[in-house]
Amino acid sequence: MKRIAIQGEIGSFHDITAHHYFDGEQMQIVCCSTFEEVFDNMSQDPTMIGIMAIENTIAGSLLHNYELLRQSGCTIVGEHKTHISHCLCALPGQTKSDLNEVHSHPVALAQCRNYLSRHPYMKIVEDEDTAGSAKWIAENKLSGVAALCHADAARLYGLEVLEDNVEDNPHNFTRFLVICDPRKADFLRALNEANKSSIVFSLPHEEGSLSQVLSILSFYKINLTKIQSLPIIGREWEYMFYVDVTYDDLTRYRQSIDAITPLTRDLVILGEYRAS
Repeated sequence: MKRIAIQGEIGSFHDITAHHYFDGEQMQIVCCSTFEEVFDNMSQDPTMIGIMAIENTIAGSLLHNYELLRQSGCTIVGEHKTHISHCLCALPGQTKSDLNEVHSHPVALAQCRNYLSRHPYMKIVEDEDTAGSAKWIAENKLSGVAALCHADAARLYGLEVLEDNVEDNPHNFTRFLVICDPRKADFLRALNEANKSSIVFSLPHEEGSLSQVLSILSFYKINLTKIQSLPIIGREWEYMFYVDVTYDDLTRYRQSIDAITPLTRDLVILGEYRAS
C-alpha cells in the first residue's frame, strides 16, 4: 500500500490528484495542514510519497514550493494536470439567500472572484483548504456558511451543491508533482521512459550567463518549457533558476546537462520523469 502525503483534507484537489495518478492502487492518504508538514512527514518516513501543487494556469507558480522541493532533497518522479472546478455548497436545505459567509482556500476564492462579486452579501473568509472548509461546516452544522470546493468534496461531507462550476475561467488547471526519496525513485518511474526534467541552478553575475546556458540547451535540441527565477536571500541581484525541459533522447539530454554544468553554480536535477 502506498502512503501519500498531501496538503489538505480528503476530498481536496491534492487528494483527487493522488487518486487519478495512482488510479486503482491501494493507498493511505496522510493529510497535512501545510506543505512544510508534507516534507516533514516524508523525512520521517522515506517510503512515503508526496503530492504537491507547483503551478496553476490562472494563479501562476507556487514559488515557495520550489524552494521547499530544492531544500528537501526529494526527487520528482511524475506530474499530473488536474482540472480545477469549484462549487458553492452548504448544509442541506440552505439556499443562497440564507448565506452570509463563504469559506475556502485563498487561491480558490481568487479563482471565483467574479462570481463572489455578484453575491456581495457573503463575507469572504480564507481557510487552509477547500475540502477542509466543507468538512468544518459539516462537522459544526453551520447554517448560513458556504464553502467553495470540488463537488465531490461537498458530497463526501454531506453538503448540498447550490451551484457548480462557479470558477471565473473554465480553463483552470493545476500541475501537481509526485515526489519521493531519491532511493525510491526507480520503483515509481521507469527512467528509460522519462522525457521531462526539472533542474535548478544559479549563475555567475555576469553579462550573457543565462543566454549561454539557453543556447547550449537549444543546440542539443532540448525544449525549454518553463523557467522561473527566485532571488537568493543574502546575495543581492543573484537568482536561482528553476527550469523544466523536455527531450526525446535521453543521451542527448544528459550531454546537454554535462555541457551547461561548468557554466552554472549549484546545479541540481530535481527529477527526471514522464511528462503529463
